[in-house]
Amino acid sequence: MNHHSGRALPQRRRRPLLVTTAAAFALVMAATACGGDSGSDDGVVELRFSWWGADDRHATMQEVIEVFEEQNPDIRIAGDYTDWGSYWDRLATSTAANDAPDILMQEERYLREYGQRGALADLSEFGDHLDLSALDPLVAETGELEGQTFGIPTGVNAYAVLADPQAFEEAGVEMPDDTTWTWDDYVEIANEISEATDGELVGVQSMAYNESGFQIFARQHGENLYAEDGTLAFSAETMTSWFEITSALLEGGGQPSAAESVEIEAGGPDQSVLSTNQGAMAHFWTNQLGGISESSGRDIELLRYPGETENERTGMYLKPAMFYSVSANSEHPEEAARFVDFMLNNEAAAELTLSDLGLPSNVDMREHILDDLPPADERSAAFLEEITGDIVDGNPPPPIGAGEVVEITKRTSDALGFGDLTPEEAAEQFMNEVSEATGSS
Repeated sequence: MNHHSGRALPQRRRRPLLVTTAAAFALVMAATACGGDSGSDDGVVELRFSWWGADDRHATMQEVIEVFEEQNPDIRIAGDYTDWGSYWDRLATSTAANDAPDILMQEERYLREYGQRGALADLSEFGDHLDLSALDPLVAETGELEGQTFGIPTGVNAYAVLADPQAFEEAGVEMPDDTTWTWDDYVEIANEISEATDGELVGVQSMAYNESGFQIFARQHGENLYAEDGTLAFSAETMTSWFEITSALLEGGGQPSAAESVEIEAGGPDQSVLSTNQGAMAHFWTNQLGGISESSGRDIELLRYPGETENERTGMYLKPAMFYSVSANSEHPEEAARFVDFMLNNEAAAELTLSDLGLPSNVDMREHILDDLPPADERSAAFLEEITGDIVDGNPPPPIGAGEVVEITKRTSDALGFGDLTPEEAAEQFMNEVSEATGSS
């Protein structure tokens, strides 16, 4: 069972602090008024395209740009790229200076921030140049805010449980039936693995560090992490129940101790209990299957989340890996839209990017590249195909300030793990801090 991969989700997210009014004013005064694009003397329109990523993504994007320019000789694209952390500082500064790139990558935690501040164009206005008809309906509207489309998803991932069959075998524990397993089953299996191996293997890595897991849990209960207006959309009772699962795993030995969990979390995917062959399960995005499989030296499998059949609805969802956006200040928005259209709908572009930007959001392109994917990515694609029919809907873009929720989640998880907070107190603290960070209190 498998599914798709893409290098879409950074492990650390930092909220872009848009520069202060005074600093922004100074930048704008110093900047040229022409914005981020221009026309050259030979009549060719020049655009800037900005993205984040590692060296292999940068090389791929340059290849994509070359193909686009060959097919569109009236447009020239300048690549503007950096790593994840630097990207948001650079984008905040250039946006304040009225010098934002014409085409830019966005991430769901920041889409509302830039969209509501008027920095992004409404892509629904470029229907003559941007064909969105083949987008996966489960994510097609995830870049919409109040009737405007500020981002088009590049591709999709899902949050899932990754499991090591060899670890299960060593513990003498059967792999779960992920089409029916419950949260009680999950706790029982994890605790059993740790007990059966005298702690040589842990059942599962702590799931409390990523709010995406709780989002699935809340959706299973007919709630959500955020509402359409950006406010919290879950009850204290549901979050308390979520933290009680972690408490049960700590008490039963099914997950590492609080101190060990802090160390494992700090090490990222490469130091996960799966990557180091020290555990049977962990929670990650499907796009991380390839890397973790490689680190572990084993064929890691993807499992649906526990509890998908316990209530009236399922909770798993497809997450936009990232978005394509166009600057509201671009002097050539139609040409920028043509490039976004190329990235979404062109077979040559899909063949180059494969699943690096998530499994393509264009379902036709997704089908087109399946045979070209590396084995782990091919398994991921199959997994996504399996779960899609059970997914109910997508999620609204997170509120402004959602980038701070990463640290709030970790802080609350550690306090719970070390026994400083009860599950009920942890839920209260999380809700209060997230409400304050997102202005929804």
